[in-house]
Amino acid sequence: MKKFLTVVLTLIGVLVLAFVYVLLSYNQKFDVEYPDVSLSSDSATLAHGEYLVYGPAHCASCHVDISQFEAVERGERVPLSGGFSINFALGSFYCPNITPDEETGIGLRSDKEIARTLRYNVDHEGAAIMPFMPFTNMSEYDMNAVISFLRSQKGVKNEVPRSKYTVLGKVLKRFALKPVEHNEEVPTYVEPAESVAFGEYLAHSVANCYGCHTELDEKTGEYVGEPFAGGMRFVSEMVEGRTYYSPNITPDPETGIMAGWSLEQFINRMRGGRVHKDSPMPWGPYSRVKERDLKAIYMYLSQLDPVNRKIEQIVVNAE
Repeated sequence: MKKFLTVVLTLIGVLVLAFVYVLLSYNQKFDVEYPDVSLSSDSATLAHGEYLVYGPAHCASCHVDISQFEAVERGERVPLSGGFSINFALGSFYCPNITPDEETGIGLRSDKEIARTLRYNVDHEGAAIMPFMPFTNMSEYDMNAVISFLRSQKGVKNEVPRSKYTVLGKVLKRFALKPVEHNEEVPTYVEPAESVAFGEYLAHSVANCYGCHTELDEKTGEYVGEPFAGGMRFVSEMVEGRTYYSPNITPDPETGIMAGWSLEQFINRMRGGRVHKDSPMPWGPYSRVKERDLKAIYMYLSQLDPVNRKIEQIVVNAE
């Protein structure tokens, strides 16, 4: 019995030490380089940045308070003062204020700090953050346009809570969450065209079709599903008890939700707006995406390898 108690107490001691270690070291800092940034105040650059922010990159769908959600959907240029929250097993994550306010926004952040966050998924202190933003491979041209536009906006004072990790989230952050590594050179510029190549760029690096239509393990933060085959879970922040699962958008004839859609049908659906008011799909911003860009995305999705995976229910309501 004495030996058994010794083993139990030793195990408890080890667990306590491990717990304390994680609490003290989970927010580790990384020495990540600062990207070169070339901002501009010319009207064409600012217009392009505005188009990305309120259109395909849908920054406005997350960096606003939930009370402004419908205004964003209508196309209003709502200030990106943050507040929207995402809650799941790893923690509660708040989208920050990205207006140029010096106290509560990005006013005191350098251009290179902002670019580093977008390029490597690290905060201004060098700590890795959850990979919610799909912009790590965004072209230099597009990223410069986005930051230029953000800098041109009026600062709005709005204090947003810092994101909070659960114990599981802290363990993940300490041992698994790292800055993005770029094995290939980030493109300087991607030629806009009605092409598969441009559609691939948009689907992966701007519009985040991949990030939402690929299943994620909520306990590890790793993608575990086949690309674009659906299954990502979203808990509604507006309707209690409602959960969404992203559909399979590969061209599988049996289980792909878009299988058999013509280009016209695809564009009409993207322009058609939301059916459920709390759908995680940013229907408003996507409805304003240029037809050229929608055609490119359609061309890319249409040539994907079909994945036979049926998503039984896209919308699940609590009983």
